[in-house]
Amino acid sequence: MTKIRAAITGIQGYVPPYILTNQELEKMVDTTDEWILTRTGIRERHILKGEGLGTSDMGAEAVKGLLAKTGTAPEEIGMLICATVTPDMIFPATANIISDKAGIKNAFSFDLNAACSGLLYAIVTASKFVETGSFKKVIVVGGDKMSSITDYTSRDTCVLFGDGAGAILLEPTTEEFGIMDSILMSDGSGMPYLHMKAGGSVKPPSHDTVNAREHYIYQDGQAVFKFAVTRMADVSVEIMEKNNLKSEDISWLVPHQANMRIIDATARRMGVEKDKVMVNIERYGNTTGATIPLCLWEWENRLKKGDNIILAAFGGGFTWGAIWIKWAYDS
Repeated sequence: MTKIRAAITGIQGYVPPYILTNQELEKMVDTTDEWILTRTGIRERHILKGEGLGTSDMGAEAVKGLLAKTGTAPEEIGMLICATVTPDMIFPATANIISDKAGIKNAFSFDLNAACSGLLYAIVTASKFVETGSFKKVIVVGGDKMSSITDYTSRDTCVLFGDGAGAILLEPTTEEFGIMDSILMSDGSGMPYLHMKAGGSVKPPSHDTVNAREHYIYQDGQAVFKFAVTRMADVSVEIMEKNNLKSEDISWLVPHQANMRIIDATARRMGVEKDKVMVNIERYGNTTGATIPLCLWEWENRLKKGDNIILAAFGGGFTWGAIWIKWAYDS
């Protein structure tokens, strides 16, 4: 029996027009452009401005662009998953709202939350529906309005995050391309080091939680950095060893864009040269669920059919993982 795989057949990104530079942040908190750039690799990030705008607005723009680009009608989409930690609201799912805004009426859709690893979790989840023949066309959206949960009085976190979204189209193929293998992991004991303290069922919103500024990202930077460096590098090497891939076999490493030092450490462990690593953190910062699709979108015209690509991420939870993809088309 011929094996069916899920292949990426299109990619589209969206970032809002407003750019928040390091120079602007110097006026908001006790920091400098040099301090930010040295520790993170970030110069600027895009911020979604405007009343009543949320993650779904960015996601819908990415999806509409993807449909137009690939010549796909909205009614052809059978399923849409949105990986996000900043949903428009607790319910309904942001994926439902994106589908409605993009004119997708025949799909079932839902959100998936695995923090910065969410895009990987969503791709693997979606691929199973394609591989089993349940759906012919599935869209995965990674999007976050991180500015909505960023404390702009804290220099430790406000310099890191930006807003954006990316959309990926998955379709079946019987060729030796597509999602070849994946390793996804999690460790809930990491929760104390990276989370949002209030807003959930354990600590619902109240005057006290708002006054205590507990509806923003909390991060123990040193602990998260230590975990991220080892876990993201380890899982990337593990998927290579599992599939007998050597560093020279890898066309591109697409790492989650959290910190330049983490990206460099992962590439070194894999033995991948810098010119094979997709990096756009300098211009976008950490957009959480959107970092990997934004990279693929920007590098799409350099990708060739058959390229071996490793996607790697680490996020709150803790969550981490890697996916081996053989690129399915020449751009």
